[in-house]
Amino acid sequence: MTISRRTLLASTAGMLAAPAFVSAQGTTWRPDRPVTLIVPWAAGGSTDQMARIVAVELEEALGQRFVVVNQPGASGSIGTRNVLQAAKDGMTWAAGAAVDVGCYKVNGLLDTMLADWHLFFTVANVNTISVNPRSGFADFGQLLQALSTRRDIAVGTAGQSSAGRNMMETIRQAAPAVNYRHATYDGGNPAVLAAVAGEVPVVAQLLVEMAEMIRGRRLVPLAVQAEGPITLQGFGEIPSVRRWLPNILAPLNYFGIWVPKGVPEAVSQTVSQIWETRVKNSARLKEYAESRAAVFAPLHGQAAYDAAWVMVRQTAWLYHDAGTARVAPDTLGIQRL
Repeated sequence: MTISRRTLLASTAGMLAAPAFVSAQGTTWRPDRPVTLIVPWAAGGSTDQMARIVAVELEEALGQRFVVVNQPGASGSIGTRNVLQAAKDGMTWAAGAAVDVGCYKVNGLLDTMLADWHLFFTVANVNTISVNPRSGFADFGQLLQALSTRRDIAVGTAGQSSAGRNMMETIRQAAPAVNYRHATYDGGNPAVLAAVAGEVPVVAQLLVEMAEMIRGRRLVPLAVQAEGPITLQGFGEIPSVRRWLPNILAPLNYFGIWVPKGVPEAVSQTVSQIWETRVKNSARLKEYAESRAAVFAPLHGQAAYDAAWVMVRQTAWLYHDAGTARVAPDTLGIQRL
């Protein structure tokens, strides 16, 4: 069953009864006022969808509201910067894709690295390329041929460091003749809607952002950046881009929430306990992942860092090889895969 907009926007009113979560040091974090969860992208996109579900889980666990605030701009770095600059009291969190946080410094957008954050993941998302039904492209092979012979095909993405842009640059790395006109938007949802409206013929973003439009036959999915085909509930199988480009990389793209290191240890310890006892069993998040062909991945701590580091390494060097990196990845301790 597809999760409803009502569920995505649900918010607990007032104080809720909450169980006690005690950290290893015997202390508990109990916020005494609403907590801010900044989504550094536009409303309706993959981060926004996920963050609103997580907010409900945390509200019910801690008995305090988690207010989701959208602050898009500069490939997510504006909202993330605001979290970094906020008081280190655990009352301001960020949400998004871990690869963005891991590559902001490479791109010269923000002086931060993945190791600067306490990481709490919920799902891993799959990059997808889709087209408007009137685009004339029946499969990815046809689009690949057109991208290799023309220079005027516009591809919509959520920005320079978005999942869609990364997918397109990975395709170009695997097929050097590929070129395209990059059309950037303030988030995945605006990019998807632009393709639906025919403003751009092609969109490269996350499958979770396209799922409803694909099921409604308003977009045609051509390929996913995954090791094999992906089945989308209510639609069917979407082939892997590896059918046409067998050697293309396809690491998992982890999404979640995070707070800067330096907050009281009780904050990270308490949320870690919530991840173990509640988020790992969340019916809401499992339903969300299943309905949008995402991977349910409730990781935190070192396990989260290790999982995300694979895509950070691949993506940082992707930027470098494309000539868009401002800082060489190896000078930051990011080695090639």
